[in-house]
Amino acid sequence: MKLSPRDADAYFKRPDPAKTGALIFGGDAMRVALKRQELLKSLLGDGAEEEMRLTRIPAAELRRDPAMLLDAIKAVGFFPGPRAAFVEDANDNVAKILIDALADWQAGDAQIIVTGGDLKKTSKVRKAFEAHPQAYAAAIYDNPPDRAEIERLLSEAGLTPDQNAMAALSDLARTLDPGDFRQTIEKLSLYKLNDQSALSTDDILACAPTSTEADVDDILHVVAEARAREIGPVMSKLQAQGVTAVTLTIMATRHFRTLYRIAANPGAPIYGVRDRDRVQRQAKAWGAASLETALSVLTDTDLTLRSAGQNAPALALVERAFIRLAMLGAKR
Repeated sequence: MKLSPRDADAYFKRPDPAKTGALIFGGDAMRVALKRQELLKSLLGDGAEEEMRLTRIPAAELRRDPAMLLDAIKAVGFFPGPRAAFVEDANDNVAKILIDALADWQAGDAQIIVTGGDLKKTSKVRKAFEAHPQAYAAAIYDNPPDRAEIERLLSEAGLTPDQNAMAALSDLARTLDPGDFRQTIEKLSLYKLNDQSALSTDDILACAPTSTEADVDDILHVVAEARAREIGPVMSKLQAQGVTAVTLTIMATRHFRTLYRIAANPGAPIYGVRDRDRVQRQAKAWGAASLETALSVLTDTDLTLRSAGQNAPALALVERAFIRLAMLGAKR
């Protein structure tokens, strides 16, 4: 059965221990991992691994030894409580094994929890879970945490933000990866230890991370500053380092969203960047209207990269988009 994003969030908090299992998949491995952690903790409680109620099975190992999964879901544990067999990074190479395990599952067996990447609609693994009457399939999209999720994380950390801090955290959530954002909340909880005052923007500025992707930052600044002739050499360097087209598109979109927020709201605090003065100059030079156009170019590029019928080299598509943006910036 398919779970909508809203239903999935509710299910991860209160999973049904009588179900066969769940598939969690998406293009952002960190988001998938965080949702999987939430589901397993809600399902099994604390101490599941120590009590041997959770069996971890990498998909590569399962492919070599197909019996691992069925053995894991049928095994009787030494400790009482719910059990789960977790298959990580599944794809259609292990589809038959998972389909057979779903068919053999009986009440009392360990739940089958599976994670995967950006599985297409034609994926046999995805189809198996979506069609199963007692199992769920949840797609995790690359959306930043919404206000409800941010408030939940703050509550778990024992933090109470003032109005300005909440707005700043919402901006920060759109800038950082979900794992980095969660770590920032944890850092804030330590920073405010034994301090009962409300969380402020100054506290956030003291704890917010700066970008560590220096080489990727180089290409973003080159594009934002309309230095089109430098794009080719920097792209060649990034390609040699193994940076993917999707990563470049995501990072560029985040950078231009940051510029847009600055241009649309001059004087607001800036988070998650290493050189605030530089991005302020970029935002001022572009202006909000031109940045909207830039974001539409990046969105179109992202959709093209994810299109099943796309045959052109991915990095070449991104480089072309970057050149187009630089030329757009030069016309301001």
